[in-house]
Amino acid sequence: MVDRSPALPRIVVAGFVARDRMSARALRGGGSQEALATRDESMDVQTTRFGVVEVGEDRLMDFPAGLLGFSSYTRFALLQPDEDGIFYWLQSVDSPDLAFVVTDPARWCDAYEATIRREHMDLLDLEVIGDARVFVIVNKYDDTLTANLQGPLVVNLRNRRGMQIVLSDQRWTTRWEIARLQQPAQRECLSA
Repeated sequence: MVDRSPALPRIVVAGFVARDRMSARALRGGGSQEALATRDESMDVQTTRFGVVEVGEDRLMDFPAGLLGFSSYTRFALLQPDEDGIFYWLQSVDSPDLAFVVTDPARWCDAYEATIRREHMDLLDLEVIGDARVFVIVNKYDDTLTANLQGPLVVNLRNRRGMQIVLSDQRWTTRWEIARLQQPAQRECLSA
């Protein structure tokens, strides 16, 4: 049997390299029970895109420092529009207007790795690198979808605390092309 799953993003800590082994299934509650703290509570989250969405507590995340440019927004819900989707919505719990499309960077770049410093691990209460999950924010730039590989989001799956880090590695950019959008075909309007 051939494993056709994408490569996992590498997280590098002071010379130690580990693969991010937590899959989207873990975020849905089907993964390792040790690595994903779950409870049976949920809350309603107001969104401008999907209306009111009931979100399980295992999908709620806290970013104590916020995201770059959005430091006053610290509570987010990770929404997955469909079971097999590769894009998620990181929806602010406090502002229905604020949401980011995020994805797993390994789906787009096999060689991607994020170096996380020990002080970042301490801020996340991240004891085991295997408990981390990496996402990147996706943007539309002209006719291209790009991923911000220079500013990944790192989430501790045990406590669902996250932070956005800025990588100094010049291999990664804020506009890494992941897809080109095709222009819709224009219909010719015929008069009767």
